[in-house]
Amino acid sequence: MAASILHRASGVVLSFAGLGILTWWLYAIASGPQAYDRFTAAARHPLELVVLVGVTWSFFQHLLTGIRHLVTDTGAGLELGINKTSAILTFVGAVVLTAALWFYFLGVAK
Repeated sequence: MAASILHRASGVVLSFAGLGILTWWLYAIASGPQAYDRFTAAARHPLELVVLVGVTWSFFQHLLTGIRHLVTDTGAGLELGINKTSAILTFVGAVVLTAALWFYFLGVAK
């Protein structure tokens, strides 16, 4: 049940915050180098990094839960034990993929 609720919540986050950031980024690209420099400076602010990490986690959570729902729609994985395990794996997978991506972005993994 929590996986389904988080799937919807992550979709809402992607719809509002993700689309807002994407629109701001595209506007900055279209407006020229100075606007893009302002965007990248704002994106490096610690609060903005928290928002970007949250949007990234929402993306991976939504993606993995969507794949899980796609699999269960075929009739596979409907047993209670497998269903609970796959729900937990979506949470763990989203955290691992988000951490891996941000380690790569921030150069921590080098």
